[in-house]
Amino acid sequence: RRSILSTFEVGLSKMEEGDNLPARDGSECHGTVRENMSALQILRSCHQYSRRLARVMTGNDIFIPAQIKVRKLRLGNARASWCLCPAGVSSESVVYSFGVGNDVSFDLELTKQLGVRVHAFDPTPRSIEWVRSQLLPESIMFHSWGVAAHDGIARFNAPENPHHVSYSTFPSKTESSSSLEAPVYRIATIMQMLGHDRIDLLKMDIEGSEYEVIHDLLASHIYVDQLLVEFHHRWRGIGIKQTQQAIKDLNYAGYRIFHVSASGEEYSLRLSRSRD
Repeated sequence: RRSILSTFEVGLSKMEEGDNLPARDGSECHGTVRENMSALQILRSCHQYSRRLARVMTGNDIFIPAQIKVRKLRLGNARASWCLCPAGVSSESVVYSFGVGNDVSFDLELTKQLGVRVHAFDPTPRSIEWVRSQLLPESIMFHSWGVAAHDGIARFNAPENPHHVSYSTFPSKTESSSSLEAPVYRIATIMQMLGHDRIDLLKMDIEGSEYEVIHDLLASHIYVDQLLVEFHHRWRGIGIKQTQQAIKDLNYAGYRIFHVSASGEEYSLRLSRSRD
C-alpha cells in the first residue's frame, strides 16, 4: 500500500504540473498548468484521481503510469476528450474512431485543428439516429458498423441506464427484448473495405469489446501509430487482469503509454519505431 500511495503522490504532483488535467479544446496537456484551466476542471480531475486511488487500494483498479514523454494535445468536450500526440498527424493521416455515441467533439476538433479526415463507426440505433440529426462536415465519414474480432453479426445489449446511448456486447440487466443485432467487422476487413493499407490514429470506446479487438489487431500484425482506448475493467465480468494483460501485450508489440486519464480509464499509446 505504501508503494501505491507513493506512486499516486507522484501522479498528483504531475497533475499539479498540468499532466493529467482536462484542458480546454486545443490546449496542450503537458507542462505547467495553463491560465485558461478552470478551477472546476482541476477539482474534477482531483476528484477522479481520489476515487481511482480508493479503487486501487481495494484491489478494484490498477495504476499504470505513462511510459514515454511526448508532446500531447487534448481535444474534445470535458466528458469526451482524448489526448493524442500531434506529431506526424496531418491531412494525409488515416484516422478511425470507433464508438461515436452522441458526441463527436473529439473528431470535430481533430478535423479542424489537424486537418484530418475521420472515419467514425457506431452500429447502435441511438447513435445512428443522433448522427443523422447532425450536420457533420464532409471530413467526418460515418459508418454504421461495429468492430469486433470476427466478421458477421453481433448481439448488442441496451445500456442499463435508459438515458445512455452506448450499447454493449456484454450482458446487462435489461430485458432481452432490448438487445439487437448489428453488423461488425475485424479491423483488417474494415481497412480492406475502405481501401486503406495503414491506420495512423485509432480511437476505441467500444464498451468492453476492446480486449478481443486489441488481440485480433496484434494477431493480424496491424501496427497503428497511435492507439487511444478506453478500458472497461471496472465492469462486472471483466476485471483488472484483462486490462493488465492487454497492456502487457501492447508493450510487447512495441506500444508505449504516453497518457492516462485521471480516471484511469482512457489510455493513449504510441508505437515505438524500434519496437523494443
